[in-house]
Amino acid sequence: MTNTPFDPATTVIDDIAGDYTLDVTHSRLGFSARHAMVTTVRGAFKEFEGTAHVDTATPANSKVDVTIKTDSIDTGVADRDAHLRSADFFEIEQHPEITFTSTDVERDGDDWTVTGDLTIKGITKPVTIDFESTGSARDPFGNVRIGFEGRTTISRKDWGLTWNAALETGGFLVSDKIKLEFDISAIQK
Repeated sequence: MTNTPFDPATTVIDDIAGDYTLDVTHSRLGFSARHAMVTTVRGAFKEFEGTAHVDTATPANSKVDVTIKTDSIDTGVADRDAHLRSADFFEIEQHPEITFTSTDVERDGDDWTVTGDLTIKGITKPVTIDFESTGSARDPFGNVRIGFEGRTTISRKDWGLTWNAALETGGFLVSDKIKLEFDISAIQK
């Protein structure tokens, strides 16, 4: 298997400090989990919104807020998505949103670490997400645009997502560890 990299990132904005809105049409909030302990199932949330204040001089003054609509979960399989929306998992009628609010931001060159409170099903726990800058540019419409890719792994049980089924051969149908993946494009306000 050949790993062909993307074209080099464009980084033309000297200082990306400012206030931004997530460009939801060019961003992805994804996840992956092990299924039956043999394969990976991937999905994403299709409806979300968010803002960020980027302070390059004092990164700790930066701030991120994101709200995700739980009923927008999409794994490409309608029956699985319906199960994920049910009381076994996200219980979307009682918990229509997942939120993330940063509590600390650190920067090391092009790498950023965002720590914050993730709330799922009314349970709030801290998570830390490592982000890498993927570039900055002024797009054809005159907007200042910045990009980041991030990832972290969480234990779904920490947020009350405990449904599972034991396998005859050992292990469980759904892994406890869930990988969260973020491909972010944001536009300066």
